[in-house]
Amino acid sequence: MLYNWFQHITFAYPAFFLLFALIPFLIFWYLQQGEKGQGSVMVSSVSSFDRTRSWKNTFRHLLFILRLLCISSIIFALARPQIRNDEQQVNGEGIDIMLCLDISGSMLAQDFTPSRMEAAKNVASEFIDNRPTDRIGLVIFSGESFTMCPLTSDRAVLKSQLYNVQSGLLEDGTAIGSGLATCVDRLRSSQSKSKVIILLTDGENNGGLIDPNTAKEMAKAYGIRVYTIGMGTEGFAQVPVQTAAGVVMQKEKVSIDEKLLTQIANETGGRYYRATDNESLHNIYADIDKLEKSKVEITAIKRYSEQFFPFAIAAAGFLFFELLLRFTIFRKFP
Repeated sequence: MLYNWFQHITFAYPAFFLLFALIPFLIFWYLQQGEKGQGSVMVSSVSSFDRTRSWKNTFRHLLFILRLLCISSIIFALARPQIRNDEQQVNGEGIDIMLCLDISGSMLAQDFTPSRMEAAKNVASEFIDNRPTDRIGLVIFSGESFTMCPLTSDRAVLKSQLYNVQSGLLEDGTAIGSGLATCVDRLRSSQSKSKVIILLTDGENNGGLIDPNTAKEMAKAYGIRVYTIGMGTEGFAQVPVQTAAGVVMQKEKVSIDEKLLTQIANETGGRYYRATDNESLHNIYADIDKLEKSKVEITAIKRYSEQFFPFAIAAAGFLFFELLLRFTIFRKFP
């Protein structure tokens, strides 16, 4: 326990520990004084002295030991032991970000590990952790769109909703326009100077009530940058398909409307990315994280809790017991 306590202790004035160099000189002086105080007497027998030996003779050095302990405690107190607590205050101007995630059946394809959807959720979770001053929300879409989590600074709630996302929550399909329009609706009343949408899909628009170009114009009107990500390997990918015989794996052609996604990104001031594996997807989110930097000011605060008081009390205690013993039990009579 004492060892753990010293692990967290720092000293404001460690130079005072040099005073411990006086301890050996004090011990030497004490031993010299003891030798000088011993006289030589001629006696015919020492049997009478053996009978006068008592515990006082045995503990005659106790007073000097108490004095050394008192001095040592004073030195520790002068060095000012402290426990330092480091705190950080984070202040800054955050960005409002909506994550727009495709959850159509094709997102279960296994060209990513363990699947496209799980890979997308994992990198999105890491992205959320790296944005401490931003408000982030989550919209999911397939044949229709739905707001899983509005803009929030509560990372725990947002990540909980993110990991609850599963394919099949909505009607199947790929309604890119509806997903984008829902995100725009969530951001249009935002007072943030910077508003961003990160839209991830693995297919072509084939559903929804809002055309993607209409949603794009809405984003431009509200000054929202849209980063688009096309997710899927080149060629074909293994996709689990429900049949009468159960779930079977089938090869399906990867078809992404890169022209549309590029147009949406370029016209809103964002950028289009193509993710073909887990590593490239991770790098894409890292790149967006660098492009959309928040203005953050971190103030480091160091607080010190003084710990010299126990040593001062100990020094007073050792001195008190020394004086008490010196003038009572070890008192020298003339």
